[in-house]
Amino acid sequence: MANKPSIPKGTRDFGPVEMAKRNYIFNTIRSVYELYGFQQIETPAQETLQTLLGKYGEEGDKLLFKILNSGDYLSKITDEELMERNTLRMASKICEKGLRYDLTVPFARYVVMHREELQLPFKRYQVQPVWRADRPQKGRYREFYQFDGDVVGSDSLLNEVELMQIVDTVFSRFGIRVQIKINNRKILTGIAEVIGAADKIVDITVAIDKLDKIGIDCVNAELREKGLTDSQIEKLQPIIALQGTNEEKLCIVAEVLKDSETGLKGVEEIRYILSALSSLGTLSSPNSLRNEIQLDLTLARGLSYYTGAIFEVKALDTPMGSISGGGRYDNLTGIFGMPGLSGVGISFGVDRIYDVLNALDLYPKDSLQTSQVLFINFGEKETNYCLPFVAYCRQNGIRTELYPDSTKMKKQMAYANAKQIPFVVLAGENEMIEGKVTLKNMTTGEQAMLTKEELINTIK
Repeated sequence: MANKPSIPKGTRDFGPVEMAKRNYIFNTIRSVYELYGFQQIETPAQETLQTLLGKYGEEGDKLLFKILNSGDYLSKITDEELMERNTLRMASKICEKGLRYDLTVPFARYVVMHREELQLPFKRYQVQPVWRADRPQKGRYREFYQFDGDVVGSDSLLNEVELMQIVDTVFSRFGIRVQIKINNRKILTGIAEVIGAADKIVDITVAIDKLDKIGIDCVNAELREKGLTDSQIEKLQPIIALQGTNEEKLCIVAEVLKDSETGLKGVEEIRYILSALSSLGTLSSPNSLRNEIQLDLTLARGLSYYTGAIFEVKALDTPMGSISGGGRYDNLTGIFGMPGLSGVGISFGVDRIYDVLNALDLYPKDSLQTSQVLFINFGEKETNYCLPFVAYCRQNGIRTELYPDSTKMKKQMAYANAKQIPFVVLAGENEMIEGKVTLKNMTTGEQAMLTKEELINTIK
């Protein structure tokens, strides 16, 4: 007996209904990006490990899926190296490529390679799958889609303001209530400086970024493991636990960071972004943000390439991790030979948004994009009569099916019900004599004999 087929853990199949829902997500986000002048690009699923390694921090590097070289990939490995079982060292010799971990690093590589073709500032969006060798769990997959938007070639904080508007608009269109969290890596750097641990900035940000997942005690334990003293950890506690309005937090942080030029620069940037967003209007204005934006000093965004403002979005009405995030990365293209090109971007977690919309039942009924009408097949003569009606429906933008086989009507009606097709068309002797068809509403049961024009108007 053949083994039952399966798919790798952390991946999923999507059938027609699921794909209709996902396309609703893609089309919604795409339409908002395009409102702000973003253009679409794509990059290969595979990138060289030279492109990928060292861009995501130590933890990110561990989650890269590496691709074995073609052919005899063990030819360069000695027996001694095989016996050592040093996975990392062997991987460097038998793997030259990997699956992309995100869309941002490939985008930076794209910008450097195509710089002469691009008009700066360059605003791009990109929707493609990414892969991470993570432990699969609810809301976390090894293969998942991201939907990124980035602006490169501009230092202006107006880009951050627009990205926050994009986030707010997208989730408002979905009907998902979210909280937008914002912080600044310069503030985190300033905090590390004032507690006397400037050389531990990466360790500090990686640890406090896990606060929601592992709690304050585990965060402190990790900081201790990374070499921070009890005194330094103690100085961090009131900053991590800071409460109040955004302005109150900024005032307190500015006082704490008064001796850190970098930290104060971060405070200034956050204050500008929040002020610009608040100037869009009051809560009753259609131009104001419809979702809360909150300064959160524990937000660190573990990726090491962020240098300025950082963002994260969480759904309020269902337990789920981050469903969107991003930030400013001033130096990313420098690692590919083009220093000084600033960028800022966001990424929508399509798979998590999909799960949130499912959990909250927020998909519009018309987003499923099922056929609108099914023509019943009574036989060759009737089918030939119906074909012009079928073509006319499609010419008028109506999603139309003609059942391909002349089977029992009960079976054809069951097909319409199973696909939730709202209208069925029947044509027999009477209809052909009249030059019309009978349209049946599958919801109400009502039916009427109609001309081609009446058929279109009724369905629309």
